[in-house]
Amino acid sequence: MALIEQRSIDYVPLKERHGKVWHLWPIWFTGDAHMATLATGAISVAAGLSLFWSALAVIGGCVLGTVLMAFHCTQGPHLGLPQMIQSRPQFGYLGALLVWIVALFTYIGYNALNQTLAADTLKELAGFPHGPTVIIFSIAAVAVAVIGYDLIHKAQRLLAYAMLAVLAVYTLGAARIVDFGTLLAPGEFKPTPFLVQFFAAAAYQLSWSIYVSDYSRYLPKEVGIRDAFFWTFWGAFIGGAWMMLVGTFAAAAFASPDGIVAALRDSSDAIYPGFGVIMLVTSFLGLITITSLNFYGASLTLLSVVDSLTSIKLGVKSRIASLLTVFTVALALSLIVSGDVLHGFEAFLGVLAYLFTPWTAINLVDFFIVRKGQYSIRAMFMADGLYGKWNWRGLMSYFIGFASMIPFFKTSLYTGPVAEALGKADVSMLVGLPVSAAAYLLLCRNLDLAAELKQIEVLDRNLETEPVR
Repeated sequence: MALIEQRSIDYVPLKERHGKVWHLWPIWFTGDAHMATLATGAISVAAGLSLFWSALAVIGGCVLGTVLMAFHCTQGPHLGLPQMIQSRPQFGYLGALLVWIVALFTYIGYNALNQTLAADTLKELAGFPHGPTVIIFSIAAVAVAVIGYDLIHKAQRLLAYAMLAVLAVYTLGAARIVDFGTLLAPGEFKPTPFLVQFFAAAAYQLSWSIYVSDYSRYLPKEVGIRDAFFWTFWGAFIGGAWMMLVGTFAAAAFASPDGIVAALRDSSDAIYPGFGVIMLVTSFLGLITITSLNFYGASLTLLSVVDSLTSIKLGVKSRIASLLTVFTVALALSLIVSGDVLHGFEAFLGVLAYLFTPWTAINLVDFFIVRKGQYSIRAMFMADGLYGKWNWRGLMSYFIGFASMIPFFKTSLYTGPVAEALGKADVSMLVGLPVSAAAYLLLCRNLDLAAELKQIEVLDRNLETEPVR
């Protein structure tokens, strides 16, 4: 087996499939157990919500977002393709650019945040300067992404053991030093920060959906939908909710003017002197690997964009070229980031919820209800193939779903009339999901699935013996 992964966005043949379905648990547990997740859990406490209500918002939001994300993960072993390529049947060969470009901004935004948090962590640990730290951190992360899928999985499994240990010590220690009876007193329920936290947690977990199949596509097809769903759900939910709750607790009990990183260190040191260093170092290592995941996913998405606009040779060279491109853009952005990172991150998560809610509903409804997992792999790489350049059903459903959410938006630039009437509470995701799904189901009523299946049988007859491209 080659040291560096040779494939990019192309189909993974059954003979190359490997790994165990339980490997999905550590990759998503560790994927969530790091500093950026910590920051997500601190949003409502910073807005004045009590620890009790903040914790409920975190848990509820994580359940909603993780369920959707885990369903997307099941598509990887079934199709053997990265997540974003799977949008072509719903939106068309060129129409899928709509969600891919949004996904690219997501990757770059997350990595700019991760790189900034990494610099803050090393500054807290050893006083390292921002710029050089960001550069060295980014090089380490992109090096892991270059080697690819197998190294990312192995690194996540090793870190999972370390994170389980430090989170267990932190949780047991916090119970020993803090009067949770007082700290968990419900206090005043504030609907706006509660909903902000709920949907921030949901959007954070949902944002994995755009590349969750990237890390399951090499698994044997026979792992099945059920096992892939549950191993992904419990890994991501436990890692995400646990780390967010640590952030909620640290911000509530050890609020620091120097930010969430300092609050984590202070709370850890209060549990056991010197434990703050262990907590920060472990979380820092998690930031490296999650940044690798983001670089890897961004490179596949960028390749998907380029492939839609002009024919390219797929493989390791194109993947590395796209990696270096997204690396350069994310690094430049992180070097100029300034101000209140947590406030900016809250706004960023809100935008993600708006943009990905219609896509996730359409993609899942198509896979599980409309086409029931029956797709032509070859047709997804044909500009004028079975799925066309522009799929009006998916595009129209997306815009209908997005438009239905606008009255419920609450941003710094615009607050919709319904959100205003609800005391500036944003419940748009709960509207966008069913509306997008219903619109797509309605528009697909006249889709000739029998004719599609006949074409799929012809197109993919020699899928395992002849290259897709």
